[in-house]
Amino acid sequence: MTEITRRKFIATATLATGFALAVQPIYAQVITTDAKGLVAGAVKIPVKDGEIPAYRAMPATGKNFPIVLVIQEIFGVHEHIQDVCRRFAKLGYVAIAPELFVRQGDVSKLSSVDEIRQVVLKVPDAQVLSDLDATTDWAVKSVQGNPGKLGITGFCWGGRITWLYGAHNPKVKAGVAWYGRLVGDATELTPKHPVDIASTLKVPILGLYGGNDTGIPLDTVEQMRSRLASSSSKSEIIVYPDAPHAFFADYRPSYREKEAKDGWQRLQAWFKQHGV
Repeated sequence: MTEITRRKFIATATLATGFALAVQPIYAQVITTDAKGLVAGAVKIPVKDGEIPAYRAMPATGKNFPIVLVIQEIFGVHEHIQDVCRRFAKLGYVAIAPELFVRQGDVSKLSSVDEIRQVVLKVPDAQVLSDLDATTDWAVKSVQGNPGKLGITGFCWGGRITWLYGAHNPKVKAGVAWYGRLVGDATELTPKHPVDIASTLKVPILGLYGGNDTGIPLDTVEQMRSRLASSSSKSEIIVYPDAPHAFFADYRPSYREKEAKDGWQRLQAWFKQHGV
């Protein structure tokens, strides 16, 4: 993509509406959080090479809100991720989910997971971390977010990023990583993985994983837990023995209500414990 084309693309990119095509059909247990008492909707985040779309939800009144960065799955910032932002806003947070794949492609319009993976594989970690820095700055300057109360949470692909951003930005007070991949090959685009930063991590991250996750072997979870033990972060990992991957995703058949509700309560307690 040339610079001219990239600038034009970023300027005209819009936030996804509804759910990603690749996750149809949507299951009946989907949770819907209204926007009553909130300011919620699409915004533009200024970044190094233009701007990216994001979804923002916050209380309609007040100021100096604690900030939560909400990091998408591979399916983009679709309705489920937007709903999670509204759930946070109902708790008093300003929650922002930036579209972190927008330069590489619009995954909401793709109907196959394989196609989406080809887009996601082109996303450099450095770009993502920079965009999250920009999103944090925007939250402080534009929506009265409190820079001293910064949290992050992410799901699947976003779970991996949650660990990495905790290592990248020491101003993060706490994070919660939902079933994010922990190990992988070092490449130009993905030079480090969570297991590589675990021993030096200073930000407390709570990892929530499924014992029946076929994509994240339990031995990698134990490897991560072992390395975290030598860090000063006081990070923890919880494994739900019977849960599959994506057990929080209420719009998918992988959803497990008991584990999802427990994880959500643990997230709230973790953030409160660490000052978010």
